[in-house]
Amino acid sequence: MNTAAPVVLTVTDWIGNWPGALWLQQSGTAYLFVNAAHILGLGLLLGAILPLDLRLVLGRSPAALSVLAPVAIRTAAAGLVLALFTGAWLFSVRPADYLENTAFRWKLLLLSLALINVTVQHRQWRSLGLPDATRALPMRVRVLAGTSALLWIATLVAGRWIGFV
Repeated sequence: MNTAAPVVLTVTDWIGNWPGALWLQQSGTAYLFVNAAHILGLGLLLGAILPLDLRLVLGRSPAALSVLAPVAIRTAAAGLVLALFTGAWLFSVRPADYLENTAFRWKLLLLSLALINVTVQHRQWRSLGLPDATRALPMRVRVLAGTSALLWIATLVAGRWIGFV
Protein backbone atom coordinates (compact mmCIF):
# COMPACT_ATOMS: atom_id res chain seq x y z
CA MET A 1 0.00 0.00 0.00
CA ASN A 2 1.40 3.37 -1.02
CA THR A 3 1.00 5.96 1.73
CA ALA A 4 3.21 8.62 0.11
CA ALA A 5 0.46 10.23 -1.98
CA PRO A 6 -1.77 11.30 0.96
CA VAL A 7 1.24 12.84 2.73
CA VAL A 8 2.13 14.87 -0.39
CA LEU A 9 -1.48 16.04 -0.71
CA THR A 10 -1.56 17.03 2.93
CA VAL A 11 1.68 18.97 2.63
CA THR A 12 0.59 20.71 -0.58
CA ASP A 13 -2.77 21.54 1.01
CA TRP A 14 -0.99 23.00 4.03
CA ILE A 15 1.36 25.05 1.81
CA GLY A 16 -1.53 26.31 -0.31
CA ASN A 17 -3.49 27.37 2.76
CA TRP A 18 -0.88 29.26 4.76
CA PRO A 19 -1.77 32.95 5.18
CA GLY A 20 0.86 34.19 2.71
CA ALA A 21 -0.49 31.92 -0.03
CA LEU A 22 -4.07 32.92 0.69
CA TRP A 23 -3.10 36.59 0.53
CA LEU A 24 -1.53 36.12 -2.92
CA GLN A 25 -4.52 34.07 -4.08
CA GLN A 26 -6.91 36.86 -3.06
CA SER A 27 -4.90 39.93 -4.08
CA GLY A 28 -3.76 40.51 -7.62
CA THR A 29 -1.73 43.48 -6.39
CA ALA A 30 0.11 41.41 -3.79
CA TYR A 31 0.83 38.73 -6.38
CA LEU A 32 2.10 41.41 -8.78
CA PHE A 33 4.58 42.77 -6.23
CA VAL A 34 5.86 39.35 -5.14
CA ASN A 35 6.25 38.35 -8.79
CA ALA A 36 8.11 41.62 -9.50
CA ALA A 37 10.40 40.95 -6.53
CA HIS A 38 11.06 37.47 -7.94
CA ILE A 39 12.04 38.97 -11.29
CA LEU A 40 14.25 41.51 -9.50
CA GLY A 41 16.00 38.66 -7.69
CA LEU A 42 16.57 36.85 -10.99
CA GLY A 43 17.89 40.05 -12.54
CA LEU A 44 20.33 40.61 -9.70
CA LEU A 45 21.47 36.97 -9.79
CA LEU A 46 21.96 36.68 -13.55
CA GLY A 47 23.09 40.26 -14.03
CA ALA A 48 25.90 39.71 -11.54
CA ILE A 49 26.92 36.13 -12.20
CA LEU A 50 26.89 36.01 -16.02
CA PRO A 51 29.50 38.77 -16.52
CA LEU A 52 31.71 37.11 -13.91
CA ASP A 53 31.27 33.68 -15.51
CA LEU A 54 32.05 35.12 -18.94
CA ARG A 55 35.21 36.79 -17.68
CA LEU A 56 36.29 33.51 -16.08
CA VAL A 57 35.49 31.41 -19.17
CA LEU A 58 37.48 33.72 -21.41
CA GLY A 59 40.31 33.95 -18.90
CA ARG A 60 40.45 37.71 -19.36
CA SER A 61 42.10 40.17 -17.04
CA PRO A 62 42.70 38.23 -13.84
CA ALA A 63 43.66 41.52 -12.18
CA ALA A 64 40.08 42.79 -12.55
CA LEU A 65 38.72 39.66 -10.86
CA SER A 66 39.91 40.84 -7.47
CA VAL A 67 37.58 43.84 -7.88
CA LEU A 68 34.71 42.26 -9.85
CA ALA A 69 34.38 38.90 -8.10
CA PRO A 70 33.53 40.00 -4.54
CA VAL A 71 30.89 42.48 -5.69
CA ALA A 72 29.41 40.10 -8.27
CA ILE A 73 29.29 37.20 -5.83
CA ARG A 74 27.57 39.26 -3.11
CA THR A 75 25.08 40.73 -5.58
CA ALA A 76 24.31 37.30 -7.04
CA ALA A 77 23.87 35.88 -3.53
CA ALA A 78 21.41 38.65 -2.62
CA GLY A 79 19.51 38.02 -5.86
CA LEU A 80 19.48 34.28 -5.19
CA VAL A 81 18.06 34.71 -1.70
CA LEU A 82 15.37 37.08 -3.00
CA ALA A 83 14.52 34.76 -5.92
CA LEU A 84 14.35 31.66 -3.68
CA PHE A 85 12.18 33.37 -1.07
CA THR A 86 9.76 34.89 -3.56
CA GLY A 87 9.79 31.76 -5.73
CA ALA A 88 8.77 29.62 -2.77
CA TRP A 89 6.05 32.15 -1.97
CA LEU A 90 4.75 32.08 -5.56
CA PHE A 91 4.87 28.27 -5.49
CA SER A 92 2.60 28.31 -2.43
CA VAL A 93 -0.26 29.75 -4.49
CA ARG A 94 -0.74 26.48 -6.45
CA PRO A 95 1.71 23.89 -5.05
CA ALA A 96 -0.03 20.77 -6.37
CA ASP A 97 -0.27 22.24 -9.87
CA TYR A 98 3.40 23.22 -9.88
CA LEU A 99 4.51 19.79 -8.67
CA GLU A 100 2.69 18.23 -11.63
CA ASN A 101 4.24 20.70 -14.10
CA THR A 102 7.12 19.16 -16.08
CA ALA A 103 8.80 22.51 -16.60
CA PHE A 104 8.70 23.25 -12.87
CA ARG A 105 10.36 19.92 -12.11
CA TRP A 106 13.04 20.69 -14.71
CA LYS A 107 13.54 24.10 -13.11
CA LEU A 108 14.05 22.49 -9.69
CA LEU A 109 16.53 19.99 -11.13
CA LEU A 110 18.48 22.69 -12.97
CA LEU A 111 18.42 24.97 -9.92
CA SER A 112 19.77 22.13 -7.78
CA LEU A 113 22.56 21.49 -10.27
CA ALA A 114 23.38 25.21 -10.43
CA LEU A 115 23.60 25.40 -6.63
CA ILE A 116 25.84 22.32 -6.52
CA ASN A 117 28.04 23.96 -9.15
CA VAL A 118 28.23 27.14 -7.02
CA THR A 119 29.40 25.06 -4.06
CA VAL A 120 32.08 23.37 -6.16
CA GLN A 121 33.15 26.73 -7.63
CA HIS A 122 33.57 28.33 -4.22
CA ARG A 123 35.60 25.38 -2.97
CA GLN A 124 37.84 25.69 -6.03
CA TRP A 125 38.27 29.42 -5.47
CA ARG A 126 39.23 28.90 -1.83
CA SER A 127 41.61 26.03 -2.54
CA LEU A 128 43.33 27.99 -5.31
CA GLY A 129 43.38 31.30 -3.45
CA LEU A 130 41.37 33.08 -6.15
CA PRO A 131 40.95 35.73 -7.27
CA ASP A 132 44.70 36.08 -7.63
CA ALA A 133 45.98 38.53 -10.23
CA THR A 134 49.41 36.93 -10.36
CA ARG A 135 48.52 33.72 -12.17
CA ALA A 136 46.41 32.45 -15.03
CA LEU A 137 43.08 30.81 -14.35
CA PRO A 138 43.14 27.00 -14.30
CA MET A 139 41.01 25.25 -16.91
CA ARG A 140 38.76 23.68 -14.24
CA VAL A 141 37.79 27.18 -13.02
CA ARG A 142 36.92 28.18 -16.56
CA VAL A 143 34.88 24.99 -17.16
CA LEU A 144 32.95 25.47 -13.91
CA ALA A 145 32.22 29.08 -14.89
CA GLY A 146 30.89 27.97 -18.28
CA THR A 147 28.79 25.31 -16.59
CA SER A 148 27.49 27.96 -14.20
CA ALA A 149 26.41 30.26 -17.02
CA LEU A 150 24.67 27.44 -18.88
CA LEU A 151 22.88 26.15 -15.78
CA TRP A 152 21.61 29.58 -14.70
CA ILE A 153 20.36 30.39 -18.20
CA ALA A 154 18.72 26.95 -18.47
CA THR A 155 17.07 27.48 -15.06
CA LEU A 156 15.71 30.82 -16.25
CA VAL A 157 14.34 29.25 -19.45
CA ALA A 158 12.73 26.41 -17.50
CA GLY A 159 11.12 28.97 -15.21
CA ARG A 160 9.64 30.82 -18.17
CA TRP A 161 8.52 27.48 -19.65
CA ILE A 162 6.31 26.78 -16.60
CA GLY A 163 3.53 29.01 -17.84
CA PHE A 164 3.43 27.31 -21.22
CA VAL A 165 3.11 23.69 -20.09
